[in-house]
Amino acid sequence: MKNNNFKNKQRISNVSFNKDHKKNFNKVNNGVFVFTRSLSVGELAKQLNILPSDIIKYFFLQKKMVTINQMLDDDSIGEVCLNFGYDVKKEKVVSAENFEEVEIKDKKEDLVERPPVITIMGHVDHGKTTLIDAIRNSHVAAGEVGGISQAIGAYQKDVKGKKITFIDTPGHEAFTAMRSRGASVTDIVVLVVAADDGVMPQTIEAIDHARAARAPIIVAINKIDKDGANPEKVKNELMNHEIIPEEYGGENIFCEISAKTGKGLDNLLESIITLSEVLELKANPNRYAMGTVLEAKLDKGEGPKATLLVQNGTLNNSDYVVVGTSYGHIRRMVNEFNKVLKSATPATPVSVTGLSEVPNAGDHFMAFPTEKEARDIAFKRSLAKKEHDLQGSAARSLDDLYKQAQEGEITSLNLLIRADSTGSCEALKSSVNKINIPGVKVNVIRATAGAITDSDIALASASNAIIYGFNVRPSANVKAKAEEEKVEIRLHRIIYAMIEEIEGALKGMLKPELKEVSIGQMEVRNLFKANKLTIAGCYVTEGHIKARSKVHLVRDGVVIYDGELGSLKRFKDDASDVKNGFECGATILGYNDIHEGDMIEAYEMKEETVK
Repeated sequence: MKNNNFKNKQRISNVSFNKDHKKNFNKVNNGVFVFTRSLSVGELAKQLNILPSDIIKYFFLQKKMVTINQMLDDDSIGEVCLNFGYDVKKEKVVSAENFEEVEIKDKKEDLVERPPVITIMGHVDHGKTTLIDAIRNSHVAAGEVGGISQAIGAYQKDVKGKKITFIDTPGHEAFTAMRSRGASVTDIVVLVVAADDGVMPQTIEAIDHARAARAPIIVAINKIDKDGANPEKVKNELMNHEIIPEEYGGENIFCEISAKTGKGLDNLLESIITLSEVLELKANPNRYAMGTVLEAKLDKGEGPKATLLVQNGTLNNSDYVVVGTSYGHIRRMVNEFNKVLKSATPATPVSVTGLSEVPNAGDHFMAFPTEKEARDIAFKRSLAKKEHDLQGSAARSLDDLYKQAQEGEITSLNLLIRADSTGSCEALKSSVNKINIPGVKVNVIRATAGAITDSDIALASASNAIIYGFNVRPSANVKAKAEEEKVEIRLHRIIYAMIEEIEGALKGMLKPELKEVSIGQMEVRNLFKANKLTIAGCYVTEGHIKARSKVHLVRDGVVIYDGELGSLKRFKDDASDVKNGFECGATILGYNDIHEGDMIEAYEMKEETVK
């Protein structure tokens, strides 16, 4: 049965849904030839109701030789159409199962102002949770006794007659994981920094993630009520990371607040409203509902349950929806007060039941007119997802870069840099920024000192970036996550070698002669002294260790020494090879400053040529 809610909904402008990939929608309409793909000379002639020889003759006079079966590109099709008296237009056709690829172009008169969508981020213990609670429980209408019942992980606030939508985000990685699936849901990021603590590592991570999402940042300097609060110190530290207050000629709004006492909270909310007005956030409520899954779970009583953010159109409580690879007929739709809603307009978060399975956070959804259409599209999306998963993620490798550079496809390269010290980090970033290859831009989206972390992998996956480590080593867990996310980690000890490698790849001439390959890793668990030598009692945790191997001595993820094994023993006997799961004793030639807990990584240099 048709869903009556769609009677007045508009079709998505300039985009057609193609239910059959093999069909084309080429046609002549009021003197305009509309086409959807490349055409052969014979196909174009048939569509224009002319002879193929007429087109062949036209190109012959242009000193071009074509045959009846030769495929014509868009420009050639345009030339022929104009020559024979037709205007021409290429129309994009999107298969219904790829509805997130739809380019929405609404008429100005159909657009209305929508609430801004806000995510609050910041370093642990800087008051992010306290601020979320303060906002959640402020401005609550008198009739809402007991405050908001958080039935969903998002909520709206009324500020001077205008709504603001807030999303609860458990952490930077969750924020980035959603973005890696194409879920750009945040309009503005509120960065919380404690006035008595200043900029910390997670503050910098939050800045990186907000920039990767291209979301403007409002800084909330929190805890100004505490002794030792120094807002000016916070401003100066943030300016080192190019977050510059408006009062100093920058683009970032700074608000001094106390989430504990509520001081400055009204100013922060008004600043959010002001920035959202500048951004001119608008949507069309009179169309098919589209949006993103914020969170989802399996409820024992209600079955699959999902929190959806409606981003365009209006979602009705009886719509048929495709959510990720699941589908359903919405049985119940509630807001943060657990109040049942009949409809939800753009930028409204709602919790829905009635889905066939639990979707993933970051999945897209769209409403459809019938259950059959929703079910069929969900099935096709499920098959496409399985195929995509088999092919791996979109994270870029240097070999991919080489191939794409040769094909002229590369326009930018995103890099994450981790180094053993701040000085090395700055030197690397400066050297990378000096790379000048015509037509290619190199973006350093993060450059910090310290070991490679899970957060780096998440950001690299979301940003299609390559991670470069300088005198640092990833842990086994980090390496496993990188392999799972198909993120490439390149490790170097010489700056110019790293720069040459990047330049060579961008020029399409990548031919590394030697590549460092890890063969095994062991953990130092005991230390023994003998004849001024330090003997490390070790346990092999990965791969195997060969006698006389080249090794890195790694402490807290940073390479402390690079050398060669002096001896390798099992009990009192010399060993040529010790495998994973076995204990051994080892020394490092010419080096004795070994500590318990250090990791010794054995490696080989192997020749590799990119084809």
